Amino acid sequence: MMILDLIASRYHAARSDPGETEVRAMPMVLRIERVDPPSRTALLEAAAASAVAVCLDPRSDVGGEWHEAVRAWVAGRIRKVSRRARGVQWEAVQDLPGVTITVDGASVRSLLPVPVSETPREVAKLQISGSDLPLDEPGPVPEGARLLYVNPRVEMSAGKLAAQVGHASMLLAPTLPVAELKAWAALDYRCAVRTPAPAEWDSLIHGGDVVAVRDAGFTEVAPGTTTVLAV
Repeated sequence: MMILDLIASRYHAARSDPGETEVRAMPMVLRIERVDPPSRTALLEAAAASAVAVCLDPRSDVGGEWHEAVRAWVAGRIRKVSRRARGVQWEAVQDLPGVTITVDGASVRSLLPVPVSETPREVAKLQISGSDLPLDEPGPVPEGARLLYVNPRVEMSAGKLAAQVGHASMLLAPTLPVAELKAWAALDYRCAVRTPAPAEWDSLIHGGDVVAVRDAGFTEVAPGTTTVLAV
């Protein structure tokens, strides 16, 4: 559980500068084919699940082959970079260390965090822009899914939101009892991403029983913006 402890400590560190000497990021590859692209909600739900799945993978445990890479990343600023892929580009990243999650036909592969200067060639050539998708109407919340609420007052691309819901699922994990965490793992960390009405958002954010993601403000939103709440 060391990675969970690190995540919890970083979240409660008042966003202090960890003093990192090397910028690290988790690449998140979104499969967006030109023909028959996925729904926005399903893609975000796959992104949230795949990000936390990397952190809680047995290979990220102490002694595992991924542990040092994940530990070094979590100890610094927890950055994620979303890129889109299709066709042979998508197939190429499947050989890189990471976890792919598919939800209702939408697939995201979250990769092992690396120093930005060492981003794999297969990932570096992928586009960061152009990952937006139209809004859709999601169905009922699946049984056992963890709810992630998106700020209804802030406009974000699907690529930006993929990283934000990935932050939320990671920050939620350390708050769960062991039994609930195991049950969630058995469901491949199923998440339900929803956008509440502004009044409901206000009620949630002031309710106290949520985990809030506050963005550093590098792209699309102002620093300190609360982007996602995990219930």
